[in-house]
Amino acid sequence: MSLRNLSLADTGSEEKMPAVVSTGVHRLRGDAWSATSDDLIEEVPVALVYNGISHAVMLASPADLEDFALGFSLSEGILRRPGELYDIEIDSACDGITLDLSIAHERFAGLKERRRQLAGRTGCGLCGVDSLAALPAMPQSVPPGAGGISLAAIREALRQLPHCQTLRQRCGSAHAAAWADEQGNIVCVREDVGRHNALDKLIGALARGKVASAGQGFVVVTSRASYEMVQKTASAGLSALVAVSAPTALAVRQARAAGLLLAGFARAEGLVVYAGAERLCGDGVGPAPAILM
Repeated sequence: MSLRNLSLADTGSEEKMPAVVSTGVHRLRGDAWSATSDDLIEEVPVALVYNGISHAVMLASPADLEDFALGFSLSEGILRRPGELYDIEIDSACDGITLDLSIAHERFAGLKERRRQLAGRTGCGLCGVDSLAALPAMPQSVPPGAGGISLAAIREALRQLPHCQTLRQRCGSAHAAAWADEQGNIVCVREDVGRHNALDKLIGALARGKVASAGQGFVVVTSRASYEMVQKTASAGLSALVAVSAPTALAVRQARAAGLLLAGFARAEGLVVYAGAERLCGDGVGPAPAILM
């Protein structure tokens, strides 16, 4: 998939619902109670409607919704390229948010053929699939020109990431997906209460051209690397996924098949590479030995 600009106005204020709300709480410190307030990340139903037909309802944080709409559409295979999304209208109501997307006729015809109900998918990534034949296809292989990634860059990205997580700093409960350049500088980050949503928002931001050279760098996520996280990363044409937690066995098999660099348990002192170790370089680390399959 080619990442390029989408001709939508990026006002930065498309959300009418706050991403963070404040509530009164009783706080206990030692033996002393205090009445105070606490900030909480918001979580609302977000309905994605394509050419007037409702397709999915996700529980998500009401921030960066245009990025979310485009990223979800691309990573789910509803759209093949950003230009097939013509317009987005965001409608906030007391019971949630509706994203009305106008898409190309060809893509809408394909969507109608494989429509599935995906109410609140935040776990396994396959809820609503009613048969094995409806499982998502294996993503295309990572472009062969994808270069190496230095361990120093991964360490730098891990160092910077906590400082870029504004929602987490205020209220916790937020996952982040970030794009780091070849030096490990975080150049784009998206947060959401759901890890899949955060990655979709990042993919959408990259596809809208918010990063000058999205082909050179890697994705860092503050979650485990499940099957769907690998699927979304590879389907977007991104070549490396670094996670702070573990992958699943299915995710590892898929990463190897797609040629994706997949690392887990990423920390300053080290990481575990499950696929694509030959693309790690630098810091005096020699080539990775053969692994036990």
